[in-house]
Amino acid sequence: MSKNIIQHDYQVSREDRKSKNNHNSFLIWFTGLSGSGKSTIANLVEQQLFEKGIKTYTLDGDNIRKGINNDLTFSPEDRTENIRRIAEISNLMIDAGLVVLAAFVSPYKKDRENVKNIVKNSNFVEVFINTSVEECERRDVKGLYKKARAGEIKNMTGISAPYEAPEQPDIEIKTEEVSVKEAVNKIIDHITPKLKLDNE
Repeated sequence: MSKNIIQHDYQVSREDRKSKNNHNSFLIWFTGLSGSGKSTIANLVEQQLFEKGIKTYTLDGDNIRKGINNDLTFSPEDRTENIRRIAEISNLMIDAGLVVLAAFVSPYKKDRENVKNIVKNSNFVEVFINTSVEECERRDVKGLYKKARAGEIKNMTGISAPYEAPEQPDIEIKTEEVSVKEAVNKIIDHITPKLKLDNE
């Protein structure tokens, strides 16, 4: 079937969109255990960018798992497919001229590498929200760890399934050592040069 798919070249390009928006488009990928603070920090980063006039969109488990990926489970194979689809969606949004923020556990290194390959390295910023499983379990905002300990949830990352931490993330946030505000500022400081059109 792929031999019958022919890409159409449209008149409005990614470069046109970036120029119109007056900023670069790329993906900020937040990875870390459930309850680490990924979505909280991503949300506040997006708020700051939005206030600066940056065109953004945030992808997370709620708006992906309830819609386009509602056919997937949490098995290793389905986790890989979940991340692959998110990467492809992110790639389209980058082409649309948006700064995409994606907050997903994404426990496997190979899956995060695949994201980078799909969107291209130059469009990928990896943010490791480094929070210990003990702290995540203490917070247990969604009650998932309690259910996992009771055997009600299988393949719970950090409990019954592995988390492969990034070895060289672009940004590492140790939430047990810094405040949320400090974390947000660190990320904004890192990506601000990347937003400028003359910084490809």
